[in-house]
Amino acid sequence: MLLTLTTTYSPATDLGYLLHKNPARLQSVEVAGGQAHIFYPEATAERCTAALLLDLDPVGLVRGRGGASGEGFALEQYVNDRPYVASSFLSAALSKAFGTAMNGTCKDRPNLPEQALPLEVKVAVVSAPGPDWPRRLFEPLGYEVQIETTPLDPTMPEWGDSRYYTLHLRHAGLRLQDVLTHLYVLLPVLDNDKHYYIGENEAEKLLHKGGDWLPQHPERGFITRRYLRYLAAYVNPTLKRLLEDEEVEEPAVEAETADNSPPAAPVAADTVAADTVAADNQEPKLSLHDQRLQQVAHEIYQLGPKRVLDLGCGEGKLLRLLLQQPKIEFILGMDVSHQALSRAAQRLHLDEMPPRQRTRIELIQGSLLYKDDRLAGFDAAALVEVIEHLDENRLAALEEVVFGQARPAHVFVTTPNADYNQLFEKLNAGEFRHDDHRFEWTRAEFAAWAAGVAERHGYQVQIVGMGEEVEGVGAPSQMAVFEIRFN
Repeated sequence: MLLTLTTTYSPATDLGYLLHKNPARLQSVEVAGGQAHIFYPEATAERCTAALLLDLDPVGLVRGRGGASGEGFALEQYVNDRPYVASSFLSAALSKAFGTAMNGTCKDRPNLPEQALPLEVKVAVVSAPGPDWPRRLFEPLGYEVQIETTPLDPTMPEWGDSRYYTLHLRHAGLRLQDVLTHLYVLLPVLDNDKHYYIGENEAEKLLHKGGDWLPQHPERGFITRRYLRYLAAYVNPTLKRLLEDEEVEEPAVEAETADNSPPAAPVAADTVAADTVAADNQEPKLSLHDQRLQQVAHEIYQLGPKRVLDLGCGEGKLLRLLLQQPKIEFILGMDVSHQALSRAAQRLHLDEMPPRQRTRIELIQGSLLYKDDRLAGFDAAALVEVIEHLDENRLAALEEVVFGQARPAHVFVTTPNADYNQLFEKLNAGEFRHDDHRFEWTRAEFAAWAAGVAERHGYQVQIVGMGEEVEGVGAPSQMAVFEIRFN
């Protein structure tokens, strides 16, 4: 991926002082996954261009996942767009290559960083949910934005354009520090895929980098949610701190989808595809189900377990996220549906996995209502939107199997929050979100059930909201986090 910065400020070669990089020579720095090369295709008093070329090793991205920056990153293993598209890798390279400029300091010319410069930026290429989104992100900051589309296949024009674009930005006068900061924050937002896990430090980083301009940005909610990967535990407090005393605008209700229902079950009335763009260019939404999976995977990542159960694994969406966590040595996915397991095997490409990776995962058919010795000896277990598919009178059997016999050290149970249902316009009073649901609990009902389970089996439990909270009704989904107190 290639990023260029051009100025016609006089003398234009002052760009070298600002960037702390000599235009007369090529310089390279080591970055996560490869190297960043800085050079100047042109450097005259009238016009100067600095180029940042990021060269990532596609094999190293998968094989060299050591440390926090690489853990959990394996986008379809070796076949992915990461080495070629502007993403969080480019943001990290900007910070390392031009960190002093981004901080607004220049030892040789102390007053120069405050100088507004005419600047042009070219990024090849960016990934975006649609051609309008680069404009919606950069134009409010004063940039003139031009987009070059990329066809899926030049020999097949009927296939249309891809979601990759060459981005051109022009600003009549802006500090270089501001330009670098805008790129640092907004390029990963467009791409919507970070190569490291999101935590409190990333929220603080967004507040630091965006504090001067993000509160006034019309797409501040979109930016914050995408930057923090839709993790409500970080998104909500960050938005509140950005806006301080201003009221936080709530987004449209997130989409609901069921991944653990039988294959023939009808789709819920409020289901939409994850991260799609509406025809009227409304903000793309990550489905509520995908938000749950991200949050559960993040909770498991923080524990660092070696053996993990996905009970009611469905078609394997959570399994895929768990496979991206190299500290997990073995994952067991279980589902009652043979068809769902077959689709999971296909989606995970089990037949094509390298032998070492293949030994990390096993899929089995089974029921949570009957004792199963195969479930013993695990550090963590997840039941994502499973319990509401069972009759309430069968939950005692599930409780005995999971908490009484298997007894993982940690258990994560998620289920819809019935209090929230009134916000779904297509649901009438008393209706469930999905035709296969046997019940949907309020926050009080779920908390009471979880407390009883914990008391009966020697666990402690905490209830966590999933999705953005709405005053009076809570979050759209809820999770009980169980931690064993004694065996």
